Amino acid sequence: MLGTAVRFSVLFSLFSVGKGQMFHVGPCPDPSVQEEFDINKYLGKWYEIEKLPSTFEKGSCIQANYSLRENGKFKVINKEMLANGRINEAEGELMHMDVKQPAKLGVRFNWFMPAAPYWVVSTDYENYSLVYSCTNILWLFHMDYAWILSRAPEMHPETVEQLKGVLQSYKIDTDKMIPTDHTNCPDEM
Repeated sequence: MLGTAVRFSVLFSLFSVGKGQMFHVGPCPDPSVQEEFDINKYLGKWYEIEKLPSTFEKGSCIQANYSLRENGKFKVINKEMLANGRINEAEGELMHMDVKQPAKLGVRFNWFMPAAPYWVVSTDYENYSLVYSCTNILWLFHMDYAWILSRAPEMHPETVEQLKGVLQSYKIDTDKMIPTDHTNCPDEM
């Protein structure tokens, strides 16, 4: 009985820390990822179209820019406009996590933190990218993220629904996905 109480106590404390995150009972789904993924074609600017809510993204006009560093590593710069008009920026490192599946990437924004999964489920490199991330917690539940990205600040609603359908085919809940506001965004972010 005490073990169950401790598990629930940990579980509830994690829920309060991860407010806005998507928690689900059981292990992470294991969606297929983009075959023959070419990270060099993926580089450049992507605009966030929709996402599962997260506590680390609070603004509008959210975008990510992937590039190659001089040392051969890949970096990402995420930007968002906060409610007060200030631009929030975070720089991270993108890395391959599985050489056999190059679309299974990891991203890290602090050198002391482990890389979080960043799986490119599907992309055509020129118009859309569907990204999924999931972390198992205490083998009891998982916390996941999903992003629909575009090379432009807008995406045809049919394409958005098709990409959500891909996630749903892997039993990934898309009901809580929210659109990203790209109105009144500064020209240069």
